[in-house]
Amino acid sequence: MKTVEVLLINDVDTGQKDKTNRPIMAEVVTRVPGCLIAPVSTEDVVNTLNLTGKTAVYQIAVPKGDNNDWVNARVRFGGKFYRTIGEPEEGIEENIPLKWNRKVKVERYG
Repeated sequence: MKTVEVLLINDVDTGQKDKTNRPIMAEVVTRVPGCLIAPVSTEDVVNTLNLTGKTAVYQIAVPKGDNNDWVNARVRFGGKFYRTIGEPEEGIEENIPLKWNRKVKVERYG
């Protein structure tokens, strides 16, 4: 299996406010090596579309030990941007024999 590095992009509150009293956000980019990427099944596309209104195209398997926030984040791999859909599915690390214990679906973005 060939793993890839995924760029995880989150907006983080800087603690400052703009002129209209809205929080000023900063973009934080985190490199996450060792991810697996696979297309989602037709059934997953339909189910995700029915539940969220979003069209899932890929599923990312995230390595064990990763503590990054994958909810409502942008990701980049293969030269394209994607947005995560919903909460990642996560298994108990000790009960999963491979290197990955979390998976998140993404839709094409931008």
